[in-house]
Amino acid sequence: MTASPLQWLDPVRASAFAQWLQAVAPAHGLVPASVRLASADASFRRYLRVDTAGGHSLIVMDAPPAQEDCAPFVKVAGLMQDAGLKAPRVLAWSEPLGFMLLDDLGAQTMLDVMAPVIAPQPTAISEPTRAHFELYMQAADVLVRWQLASKPGVLPAYDDALLSRELALFPEWYVARHRGFALDDNLQGRLAPMFEQIKASNLNALDGARVFVHRDFMPRNLMVGADGALGVLDFQDAVYGPITYDIASLLRDAFVSWDEEFVLDITVRYWQKARKAGLPVGDDFGEFYRAVEWMGLQRHLKVLGIFARLTLRDGKPKYLADTPRFIKYARATCARYRALGPLMVLLDEIEGNETRVGYTF
Repeated sequence: MTASPLQWLDPVRASAFAQWLQAVAPAHGLVPASVRLASADASFRRYLRVDTAGGHSLIVMDAPPAQEDCAPFVKVAGLMQDAGLKAPRVLAWSEPLGFMLLDDLGAQTMLDVMAPVIAPQPTAISEPTRAHFELYMQAADVLVRWQLASKPGVLPAYDDALLSRELALFPEWYVARHRGFALDDNLQGRLAPMFEQIKASNLNALDGARVFVHRDFMPRNLMVGADGALGVLDFQDAVYGPITYDIASLLRDAFVSWDEEFVLDITVRYWQKARKAGLPVGDDFGEFYRAVEWMGLQRHLKVLGIFARLTLRDGKPKYLADTPRFIKYARATCARYRALGPLMVLLDEIEGNETRVGYTF
């Protein structure tokens, strides 16, 4: 097939791509004229699809080296394949140019499969079906396999320093730059003890259990193949950290919200699978679920900062439309735990809401 010409902002990079593609085409049976845009994400990467003479397609990652380091992607892809996960193989890679040829896991994400019944508003609750339940059970199985492959010293540590950098995105980008609050001593003084509590809880929960963490394990990054099996993408930021992170990410998603009954059901089933597999999730589900919620809270605050930054710095305003979902997630967690009451009051001040709680603090 002949595809529409790709848009390139940099003619020098466009020329480099054309030369690279022609060089790798013979070994992989590529049809260069078929290249078209497959998708783009929140980073500087974009993905192109190219056909082969054999009738299937492959993916090209376009990742400018000045903005993106592809080495972690290559490393984690190998770890996932070693763990028995369906992840794209790296077929060719020009590290200096930032072009990479990969397996094509298809064009349908888990989110796409669920799209017909996803509630359109970010604060609305979607209605799960049996098919959704089965997809989430597959995702739980994939997550358990990934975590069972964990080894210390292989991936960067999800430690206090990284948690602190992530949490700092919330006051800098969401509170100050998006909402227009001055980061004065009073506001910083109110946030600091809350952040210390959140970090301590996440680092010490379940006796500090650590595993490989995808760090964005959600339906948009899980591909549904023709055989129904789930493939995994967008894993280049993987770390070695709290076992609660990826299950929190899966069920408190950026693009779809479920009621608590469904979230609890999937979480407890994941916990049972993980416990049976010998993963360090503890023997008390209540303790595990609390740890998941506190880990989720850290992620919600981080994502609020990231989505604001994507809009204000990177010119990608579509992400900011989903911030009400994360405010709702964060507020629900704060409402459940007395220690987080002051953070809920602060969130309501930032959002211009009246605080309504079932307890005093």
